Amino acid sequence: MKFTVNREKLQKALQRVGSIIGSRSMFPVLGNVLMQAEDNVLTLTTTDLEIRISTKIEAAVEVPGVSTAPARKLASLVGCFVGADVMFDIDDKDHIKLKCGTSHFTLLGLAAADFPAAEQFEAKREIRVKEGEFKKMVASIAYAVSADDSRKVLTGVLLSARESTITLVATDGKRLAMQEKTPESITGGDGDAIIPLKAAQETRRLLDGDDLMTIRIGDKQCSFVGNDFELTTKLIEGNYPNYRQVVPASFSRSVEVPASVFLGKIETVSLVLSDSSRYIILRFENNQLRLQASSTEVGEGSDMVEVAFEGEPFEVSFNPAFLADPLRNCDAESVRMKLNDPLNPVAIEADEGFLYVIMPIRKK
Repeated sequence: MKFTVNREKLQKALQRVGSIIGSRSMFPVLGNVLMQAEDNVLTLTTTDLEIRISTKIEAAVEVPGVSTAPARKLASLVGCFVGADVMFDIDDKDHIKLKCGTSHFTLLGLAAADFPAAEQFEAKREIRVKEGEFKKMVASIAYAVSADDSRKVLTGVLLSARESTITLVATDGKRLAMQEKTPESITGGDGDAIIPLKAAQETRRLLDGDDLMTIRIGDKQCSFVGNDFELTTKLIEGNYPNYRQVVPASFSRSVEVPASVFLGKIETVSLVLSDSSRYIILRFENNQLRLQASSTEVGEGSDMVEVAFEGEPFEVSFNPAFLADPLRNCDAESVRMKLNDPLNPVAIEADEGFLYVIMPIRKK
């Protein structure tokens, strides 16, 4: 096996597939990257047995073949090399000779036969959507995914396809975030899939630009096929809760709030909080939204945002971190807070299909 590749392209490709490589594994080959060289293309693949990532780059292939190399060591060396191209010469014992500029190294690889084979699956549904749009969708809701493994379905992101719309949903039982979008196309009809958070975040990392990507969904697996990568993941089995029933049918109050200004005020006022006092109070009155916080250990503070609000003064309390998350991630200039009373769910809406629902805190 013998080939030559551009060093910078190889470095970027190794970064693209290397993030799922674990530092410790029962199977040494999972710390390696699979290299397949043929038809002047080098395909790099990594896996952690749950997620599989592949990418392709141009290569001058003299002798085609397949082998594996220690992913992190290879990436470190390529990052340190000084030279335009890296030459690979791999023998039948998977000894990998590298040459770049004045550098000469030999890495000990492992047989490609030991690398886990890809599991083939039949796609029941396919979605075509722009990479940049799906990247924003994941960012706008991922923070609300649960970290509690006792309800496995909530540790993933729901991808729901209905007619001409896709919806991403995340909830930890205390708040819910959802983002709707009209993709370029949906084939295969309606259906749901629960994507592990790690796979959703890895896909987000790989996405860029306005190129179209394809999401292929099967019964137990799902793949994201982009311009220069393919990520395949196992799906989380189970039924996701009916998320729409937690959204109140109507609200008695609606207030437009500048997102970045509101976020800054939340972060500032929260500085006086302590472990024993973890909520801030929002008070709406006389075209003002006043934020208040206090703790016996630190002190107290307040600030305000000008808003269009008339009527009886209204007060509601929140976990400031939960209130800040959607403002930090929804990519909107302003949001609409929709409320009924201090004890029932509050909604935060933004343009382009974003909705966040949070429960107020009952003050003791």
